[in-house]
Amino acid sequence: MYTKNEILSALRAMEIRKGDTLMVHSSVKSVGKLEHRADDIIDALMEAVGEEGLLLTPCHTWAQMGENHNVFDPETEPSCVGALPDVFRKRPGVVRSLHPTHSVNAWGRDAAEYAAGEEKAVTPCPRNGCWGKLYDRRAKILLLGCGLNRNTFIHSVEEWADVPLRFTEQPVGFVIRTKEEDIPVQVYRHFNASCPHISENFVKLFHPFLDNGAMIKGKVGDAYCLLGDAVGMAEITLSLLKEDIQLLSDMRPVPKNWKYDGKITWSL
Repeated sequence: MYTKNEILSALRAMEIRKGDTLMVHSSVKSVGKLEHRADDIIDALMEAVGEEGLLLTPCHTWAQMGENHNVFDPETEPSCVGALPDVFRKRPGVVRSLHPTHSVNAWGRDAAEYAAGEEKAVTPCPRNGCWGKLYDRRAKILLLGCGLNRNTFIHSVEEWADVPLRFTEQPVGFVIRTKEEDIPVQVYRHFNASCPHISENFVKLFHPFLDNGAMIKGKVGDAYCLLGDAVGMAEITLSLLKEDIQLLSDMRPVPKNWKYDGKITWSL
């Protein structure tokens, strides 16, 4: 059975430090036996970045939100991406953004400021939203027991690159319920007729990220992990999309002769 301190030591071995902005995608069960399950992982993550850092998790609701279930209450709507986000969002001091399908949980430095404004989004992951701001904060992205197909940040990069055929033709109407008011919004959904789950193709970025210093491998408990830097991953992805705007539309491998000719402006 793993303890919180053992989880913390593993995070520090992966160069996660106090003051970091850290986005965490997770599979709790992959870590192995824990006395307090998700709480031990959350405690370790919070201690790793400290109050001077910013700890983020997805708290997505895209699986259940839609035309037939269109009222989003951030206080009660459960996440569709695992156990840890739902446990984390109930912690004191955690702020949940108001995006009806792609919200995030934030705790630490400037958490409320970081999460603010998502009710104005008209797409799942806009450049000026919580996912795009990972680049501006030079965030680290931890895939704890899961792979690049869970890396929502790549969806955001595709939005910046204006990759075609990524959204529904028409937006969906939602109502965001807050304590003060109900906010009606119109938001486009992720959609591609030929590939319903584009994110499954993100795994082809594994070697471009790893070989060019934008990502490292690690282990936390029993969970094999990937830790990427948002700046490097964005620059490499944009470079690839410049050569083939639809590269992530299917599982065609990255061309063997492709080389990243840019420079990672920040690295792990």
